[in-house]
Amino acid sequence: MPPTGSSGELLAGGYGRWVIDLEGGWPTERLDLEPLAVAHAAELAPLLDDAALHEFTGGTPPSAAALAARYARMAARRSPGGGQLWGNWVIRVRATGAAAGTVQATLPAAGPAEVAWAVARAAQGRGYASEAARSLVAVLRQAGWTVAAHIHPGHHASQRIARAAGLPPTAATCDGETCWVSPPPAAP
Repeated sequence: MPPTGSSGELLAGGYGRWVIDLEGGWPTERLDLEPLAVAHAAELAPLLDDAALHEFTGGTPPSAAALAARYARMAARRSPGGGQLWGNWVIRVRATGAAAGTVQATLPAAGPAEVAWAVARAAQGRGYASEAARSLVAVLRQAGWTVAAHIHPGHHASQRIARAAGLPPTAATCDGETCWVSPPPAAP
């Protein structure tokens, strides 16, 4: 079931589309997607402390303190200037209760929703990222968004995840990454 407001409706905003409930989570077949909070930094820092996770995106793994500071900024659920809404969720494996990574959506005032995912290496190869991304893309599409992901041309695992989520590659590139974009949503 897609995230909705407290009375069950999709949330409308000044973005010309429905805005999903960024404060709520939802279950998938095997996972629970729960809204990211500062408290998650202590749990996720050791899982994301892996240089291999940054091979295609650049940077280095943040410390637990830096991750907590980042999550505090993300907890606002919007960019400082208000031009973007931010949705960030922890991917939690229901059977074990363990966090496996994160999935995120950036909702700009104009343009498609942009999604991304990061799954700890120990949790990779089990389909968790595909399941979480597929669910997030479905929720966004149901709310009327076109959805995009920007993926390095050498990142074959993320390409498989994008395909599983229904995002085909396009000829467009941005900062050397291929844009994978859903078809426009059907008119109501």
